[in-house]
Amino acid sequence: MSKVYLVGAGPGDPDLITWKGRRILQEADAVLYDNLASSSLLELAPRGAERVYVGKKKTRHAYSQDEICRMLIERARAGQNVVRLKGGDPYIFGRGGEEAEALADAGVEFEVVPGVTTPLGIAAYCGVPLTHREHTSVVTFVTGHDVDAIDWAMVAGSETIVLFMGMSLFSEISKRLIAHGKPPDTPALASRWATRPDQETVAGTLKDLPRRIEKQGLRPPATIVIGSVVALREKLNWFERLPLFGKRILVTRAAEQAGALSEKLRALGADPIELPAIEIRPAEDYAELDSAIERLSSYDWLIFTSVNGVRFFVERLDRSAHDLRSLRAQVCAIGPATRQALERLHLKVDLMPEEYVAESLVKAFEAFEMRGKRVLLPRAAAARELLPDELLGRGAWVDVVPTYRTVAPEDAAERAREALARNPDWILFTSSSTVKNFAAAAGPEALQGIRIASIGPVTSETARQLGLEITVEADPHTVDALLEAVIRGAPGAHPPSGGDSALR
Repeated sequence: MSKVYLVGAGPGDPDLITWKGRRILQEADAVLYDNLASSSLLELAPRGAERVYVGKKKTRHAYSQDEICRMLIERARAGQNVVRLKGGDPYIFGRGGEEAEALADAGVEFEVVPGVTTPLGIAAYCGVPLTHREHTSVVTFVTGHDVDAIDWAMVAGSETIVLFMGMSLFSEISKRLIAHGKPPDTPALASRWATRPDQETVAGTLKDLPRRIEKQGLRPPATIVIGSVVALREKLNWFERLPLFGKRILVTRAAEQAGALSEKLRALGADPIELPAIEIRPAEDYAELDSAIERLSSYDWLIFTSVNGVRFFVERLDRSAHDLRSLRAQVCAIGPATRQALERLHLKVDLMPEEYVAESLVKAFEAFEMRGKRVLLPRAAAARELLPDELLGRGAWVDVVPTYRTVAPEDAAERAREALARNPDWILFTSSSTVKNFAAAAGPEALQGIRIASIGPVTSETARQLGLEITVEADPHTVDALLEAVIRGAPGAHPPSGGDSALR
């Protein structure tokens, strides 16, 4: 049965939507979304779901309120489940009440899913609790788009005032609050895009905040908080002190691997920009791998040099008449991520080098007699020959079988232009392929002024051959170490508190 859901998207950070809101989005036939709802939430909707922008800005409305209500009703009557995705909470200055009334009058079934309203986002992410036993027990939410419609004498008596839609008229509002008894030195702040990595905050007093806003060039949409609780910001402002707060960072990993890295960056306060420079695809021909799987029990060593190698090897094994019970070999992993992928399969890793490069892997095998040993190396179709050549030189039989391949995305050039238009501070390269493909798509000159972080010496050397200067290099050669290197090398970055890793 069709229904309209008025869903609060939260104040900006897409992770702040409720579990119920996420679930309903995943089942939507149509999503009508606002300007203030995070665009990344639209990815939760099914691929075939209709997505309609119905946002309102001060001088430009995509649709009138009556048109939006009509669109909701029409889609519901056509048998669709409709999500009206609204920034913040639908019932806190979100016109959700008007839309609910229109649906009720039309006899359309609806449901309201609350969201984290912007003042609560500001409270959490700007270090300003809206209530505090020693400061305030009264909070007033007020809209400032029509100054003459508000009883400012009543509002001025509130201990904490939250002002929505009042940026353009705040100079006048400030004067009226002071005229009605609010002390001019009352702490106040304005916050734009609260809870997002591009959060901007201007703090001052009720009297001087209008001047500070103008000086910093802060523009709507922004919310203003007035009250003694604003003074707590100096002590409680955890978000803007995150190590990479506000840094825009290009992530060049394959799409299926970029998400985990982006989540780590967001946890550090950064704004990740996903720009896949490689695509991971199955091997063009699996004859060699299938043949190796048929004689899996004959190998003495099974060496994995990437998580992708593990993934595609196991997928092909599942298609065969064999399983892991056929494995008699000792298992080697090049690094901790690959090791974890194997351990999730309940495979014990017998060997992992101290450094996560082929050179260190060759050194690790010096402790083993390799003459006459049979080695299976499932890996990318194109890779360095150092390891198999060294093992062959020591008398081993080595079967190098293509398990997957990496290619440049077809739309890499267009996506690179779009990503670079956002003026990133950093770009992260996690393999030589990401460097080569990015340079081919955008040109090395496109990275002028952008700091470059490399996961290891092989990737760094590839970059230098293309005329690129490496700012930082991970040591050890892992994603977590790469992010630690960025933290140490980022100008203006906030050092992590305490002596522990910022990623733990």
